[in-house]
Amino acid sequence: MRVVVALGGNALLRRGQPMTVENQRENVRLACDRLAPIAEQHELIISHGNGPQIGLLALEEAAYQEVPESPLDVLGAETQGMIGYLIEEELGNRLPFEKPLATLLTMIEVDPDDPAFTDPSKPIGPQYDKAEADKLAAERGWTFKPDGNQMRRVVPSPAPQRIFEHRPIKWLLERGCVVICAGGGGIPTAYRPGRQLTGVEAVIDKDRASALLARDVQADMLILATDAPAAFVGFGTAAQRAITEADPDALLAEHEAEFAAGSMLPKVIAACDFAKASGKPAVIGALSDIGTMLAGTAGTRVTTSVTGVVFGPPASG
Repeated sequence: MRVVVALGGNALLRRGQPMTVENQRENVRLACDRLAPIAEQHELIISHGNGPQIGLLALEEAAYQEVPESPLDVLGAETQGMIGYLIEEELGNRLPFEKPLATLLTMIEVDPDDPAFTDPSKPIGPQYDKAEADKLAAERGWTFKPDGNQMRRVVPSPAPQRIFEHRPIKWLLERGCVVICAGGGGIPTAYRPGRQLTGVEAVIDKDRASALLARDVQADMLILATDAPAAFVGFGTAAQRAITEADPDALLAEHEAEFAAGSMLPKVIAACDFAKASGKPAVIGALSDIGTMLAGTAGTRVTTSVTGVVFGPPASG
């Protein structure tokens, strides 16, 4: 089976944790404990988020004023290398020495006229209180939006159109390699007049890029791993219920408004896109449940083989 696993930001840095390399390494260790058994039995492609990491790099760039700040596409490429290295190291410590691993620098094309460029929505970097966010917005021209009871920098998040490296990814898979690619949603690029490919100032949503990746490599399953055991309706209320299975059209038509725009909604949209395009299932759930999600007994399974939306039992207590 060919499986794409998209690791959410919590796989690398939990909310509120200091952004140290050791904290990230420890979280990657936990993720790789779950990923290694899949890599031993299946063809595995791993994608990952980079919101905290690229935000930190942007802060470091802004602090050094002797030269202009590096653009987001360059910072995205840097995070692909750093995070890919951590995953390779920890996964390699759990797999036979002969199992090949590769991190592939991945460029993804976007439309330079995508309306997302006029409405920044992708959170990056740490949280701030409103006073500090206002100060940074005035000093650096950054845009901030609420994230819980704090504020967070947001940047444009255009839709992914094409993964340039999809053929090398397939070649590596066919030779038994675990491939780490499309990190942070890929490096955002666009064609300018004269058919010149250039980087753009944006961060592509990791879940949407992972759905495109899974479709392009003809994956048998897409797993969107996060810190929640499933997608819920009525989340955080006494009426909260987990969705166990859903037809993609019914899920969006009936419950799209239930999902938070900055967290669960992109995962639901990505799962629905992949299921409709491929006819194969996508599953949303907790990183700790990856094995049972693969077996079909955990998470929210989005598939065209069911009708409507199926719920688990109501929350107790």
